Amino acid sequence: MGAKQLGFSDYEQTIAKKHTKRDIFLAELKSVVPWQALIELIKPCCPKMNKQGGRPPYPRPTMLRIRLI
Repeated sequence: MGAKQLGFSDYEQTIAKKHTKRDIFLAELKSVVPWQALIELIKPCCPKMNKQGGRPPYPRPTMLRIRLI
């Protein structure tokens, strides 16, 4: 009925994770840039999946982040 004791793997995943410069940068970027609004803005210009098959286009959020970062 008390709190569950954390195991070593639980501890490592929640508490002991070291925040790298990359993680901090991406977290700040996520809080500053309005990603969803930008994705909706470029949605009409993005390539669509071809009915005949072929290589699918990259996902919009991925391409937007690559271009802006």
